[in-house]
Amino acid sequence: MPEAAAGVDSSGLSSKGLSAGKIGAIGGAIIGISCIAPAYTLTSGLGPTISEVGVHTPAILLIGFVPMLLVVFGYRELNSAMPDSGTTFTWATRAFGPWLGWMGGWGLIAATVLVLSNLAAVAVDFLFLLLAQIFGDPSISDLTRVLWINIPVTVILTAAAAWISYRGVEATEKIQVWLVAFQVLALGWFVIAALVHVANGTAFDPTPVSLDWFNPLAAGDFSTVAAAVSLSIFLFWGWDTVITMNEEAKDPEKTPGRAAMLTIIAIVIIYIACTIAVISFAGVGTDGLGAGNPENQESIFASLAGPVMGPFAVLVSVAVLSSSLASLQSTMVSPSRTILAMGHYGALPQKYGSISPRYKSPSVATITSAAAAIIFYVVMRLLSENALWDTITALGLMVCFYYGITGLACIWYYRRSLFASPKNIFFRFLFPLVGGVTLLVIFVTTAIDSLDPDYGSGSSVFGIGLVFVLGIGVLVLGAVIMVIQSVQNPAFFRGETLKRGIHTG
Repeated sequence: MPEAAAGVDSSGLSSKGLSAGKIGAIGGAIIGISCIAPAYTLTSGLGPTISEVGVHTPAILLIGFVPMLLVVFGYRELNSAMPDSGTTFTWATRAFGPWLGWMGGWGLIAATVLVLSNLAAVAVDFLFLLLAQIFGDPSISDLTRVLWINIPVTVILTAAAAWISYRGVEATEKIQVWLVAFQVLALGWFVIAALVHVANGTAFDPTPVSLDWFNPLAAGDFSTVAAAVSLSIFLFWGWDTVITMNEEAKDPEKTPGRAAMLTIIAIVIIYIACTIAVISFAGVGTDGLGAGNPENQESIFASLAGPVMGPFAVLVSVAVLSSSLASLQSTMVSPSRTILAMGHYGALPQKYGSISPRYKSPSVATITSAAAAIIFYVVMRLLSENALWDTITALGLMVCFYYGITGLACIWYYRRSLFASPKNIFFRFLFPLVGGVTLLVIFVTTAIDSLDPDYGSGSSVFGIGLVFVLGIGVLVLGAVIMVIQSVQNPAFFRGETLKRGIHTG
């Protein structure tokens, strides 16, 4: 552990030198909404979800929201006892020991690196689409498919996002306020315009809203629902970034939990409103502007913004571009702080625990996160564009994995006080249990189903679905790196730098 560490307690938990007392609940929620990036996630994930369950997408979103909300309570309870930037890595280590803790941390890092590559892809696509709209030349939007143009632009955007993140959470918060406000305004405009078209009878396929849309029992069999929920988890994922900033919060024990709750409630309202607007306007058919049309799956807003908003469609393009750029930048917060904690406690080489003396932010960890995202993006883009889009479903696998571990870590860490009060029964036991187990069941179900080569984009490797290869392959890679680290840095794996514990209060 670095000599700069101060205030080490008996378990080994200690400060890492991050800038303290900078983020409040509202500021944290803004960064959380930015990480989830509603404009980006909806344009990328709403189409595939509608293709799975049609008009029952609102029900699936609510199902995906519930385990997320339940796990939030587990995060909040763990954070109140251990406000540490390592979050899942630190908490799972304290609850279950170094091996499962390391894999939980790896799941978080891998998920964020995968989504960073996808964020970069969407940002570049919408950058050229926006330029095409501004100059009135549709051919400009096709430049995104020219690799020698696409890849350098992506690298530049990722590097710029890393630079802002490197400058600390205050710089991140200031930029995110404006970017989040703009994308929420643009999405609100889209929703109102779509519903006006429906009311006037000028929608592409006017589809009356029905209570049946919110009935998960009518959505299909369990595998179909699990696949759709896995996609909806991608839509909600990112709120836990506000927890990784706990050491930089104004009240480390309470502020991150409040910010996470505000984030996820705001997001579910935005998502349900946009989903109702899309289905009401376009229907779920597979022709033309139908939300079930495979040609519209890659970006539902790119297809519908023009017909819905007319000349103001450019606002949605700007919103998705700003959303993906904002998330590209703010998402850097999460892996960099997890890597920082792993370096700090000796689970990775000590250099990863370095802090910038000027900005009080992770230095080597931020650069490493950006570099990994760039390398992954370049490799996937050179292999196939479909391979890059399969990362969305693979991301859902890893999110279910480390969220599930965190939910169960809450129960095990608080096992002596689970039934000490009604509050503990719900917040430390029942909610984390249901949320954690649900997500782990979805992880296993999706992993088994994704073995099928037809799963996702239909791409495969040696007859095995590419989603499975990406999702499980990355976790296996983490296990290999973990074994190597256990040989090179054995102190952490012997429980010397971060000890297992139990809450005795």
